[in-house]
Amino acid sequence: MSSRIEQLIDEIEEYIDSCKPQAFSSTKIVVNKDEIDELLRELRMKTPDEIKRYQKIISNKEAILNDARTKAESLINEATIQTNQLINEHEIMQQAYAQANEVVTMATRQAQEILDNATMEANQVRMSAMQYMDDMLANLENIIAASSQTAAADYDALIGNLNHYHDIIQSNRAELNPSVDEFEEVSLDAEQDGIDVI
Repeated sequence: MSSRIEQLIDEIEEYIDSCKPQAFSSTKIVVNKDEIDELLRELRMKTPDEIKRYQKIISNKEAILNDARTKAESLINEATIQTNQLINEHEIMQQAYAQANEVVTMATRQAQEILDNATMEANQVRMSAMQYMDDMLANLENIIAASSQTAAADYDALIGNLNHYHDIIQSNRAELNPSVDEFEEVSLDAEQDGIDVI
């Protein structure tokens, strides 16, 4: 069952795939800022919930460890009780010592195995949860970085086009309206040629 974070990332990818391409470009798209902001806002809100869910899983593993410790202590206590009972029986004192030691050794070994297995399983779940979250965040980081680069490139292209049209307009206006210096220069040339200038 996929998490809400995975669903949101899928929705962001589907949204990006569904965006219309920018005119005269095969790599740039037109993105609705409100829609992408809403998806990212929901993703940002859901991320802490996912982290809490994995922390709960890890906490459950801690409960398993605590239960294993309790069982181990119970086994050791039972072994100790049996040892005391055997020791109290005078006729089989030596046998009691041997059996008691064997029971304690076996109980200790079983308790250690339970603890080791529970610790290993808890560590595996913890590492899996951390790896999953890192993968999800890395994927999100890549999507945001790509969107930022695309937006920056589109912005730069727009500014370049506006500057280009601004230069053309200035040039056209300059051709339509000669400057005062150019007008005076034409008048001076006309006077030198003996032409009356009004």
